[in-house]
Amino acid sequence: MAKKLGAQGVLLLIVQALYGVANALSGTFVPVYLWKASQSYMLIGWFTLGQYVMSGLTFYVAAKWVKEHNKMIALRTGIVLSGLFYCAVLLLGGNAKSFGIPLGVLNGIALGFFWVAFNVIYFEITEPDNRNRFNGWAGLLGSAAGMLAPWISGMLITTMQGEKGYRLIFSISLVIYAVSVVLSFWLKKRRAHGVYNWKHGFEQLAQRGNPWRRMFPAIMAQGVREGVFMFLVGLTVYTATRNESKLGSYTLITSLVALVSFWLAGKLLNDKNRKIAMLIGTVMIAAVILPLFVGVSYGTLLMFGIGTALFLPLYMIPMTTRVFDLIGQSKESAEQREEFVVLREAGLVVGRVIGLASYLIVLPLNSSPLAITWLLFAVGVVPIAGWWLMRPFLERTVPQQQG
Repeated sequence: MAKKLGAQGVLLLIVQALYGVANALSGTFVPVYLWKASQSYMLIGWFTLGQYVMSGLTFYVAAKWVKEHNKMIALRTGIVLSGLFYCAVLLLGGNAKSFGIPLGVLNGIALGFFWVAFNVIYFEITEPDNRNRFNGWAGLLGSAAGMLAPWISGMLITTMQGEKGYRLIFSISLVIYAVSVVLSFWLKKRRAHGVYNWKHGFEQLAQRGNPWRRMFPAIMAQGVREGVFMFLVGLTVYTATRNESKLGSYTLITSLVALVSFWLAGKLLNDKNRKIAMLIGTVMIAAVILPLFVGVSYGTLLMFGIGTALFLPLYMIPMTTRVFDLIGQSKESAEQREEFVVLREAGLVVGRVIGLASYLIVLPLNSSPLAITWLLFAVGVVPIAGWWLMRPFLERTVPQQQG
């Protein structure tokens, strides 16, 4: 029977949920805001590239502070910088289109600080017996945030006719970030220990027989898909409908489905079924893209979104859980958790940049709905390769390092 989450685990979930609500309120509409101001798919690509690259570099550098000093300060720094990002967007207004890359860089630094601290704290608070439960609840709360926040934002933007609505939702996000910073002070300050090893990730990947040589490319496969899907799906819904309220309704419906599916997956996934469940999840999140080849309309996008919401938990929960189980497989590896969290993030960032590079290559040549659909399908099938690499980790025991 899965072990229950303690009070600290619940509080960490609440902080993550509030951070997710603030991001969902405004983050869903930042690409739309920039696209409306510039009418440029390339601007969105360069903004996102700045975000991905800087989040990865911040992970790598900030992990030293997290390991050797105070990880709670890093967590709060990430939240504060996220607030500064939305302040900058508010102050720039329509001129934000001229600062796409700097804004992406600022948002990337904020995300890097928050997630490097969050992942280490998550590892310390959870155990193998309750990580599925934590990830299920995290997905559930994330889906709830993704369900209500963009729907409210879309209604406000449409009702207030554009610029005023955007300014309001960005301001609300600032308030929520402030609340999450305050709540984070109830998370216990966790003891710093050890010296950060800058070369640790390279050493793992260079060592023959090391399980990270399979895990790293599997994580990259996850990143390739995320690199495009994290921003292009919402932008495609908007360009197909030209209505922020429709985008809000889309996220409401798909996140409601995801809320239920994450809850069920968190309860039902176990050591015996996760291998086949993850295979089904990876195949189906690619298969649900097929309706878009009939035509990119609100109806086909909704079919795709609902299908993704149904099957994504079967892929994401085993993926996340097994990565952190591998980090905690021994006392020695657990003591190097910061370095391993950085290695995981490096895999995601490399994958995201590869996926985004395909976007930056394809869209200047052809930005038709069919070209976008082929791009989504091409990156959407990559997690199947990730599942193939993950197979040994989906057995009942984590693969041990060989000689």
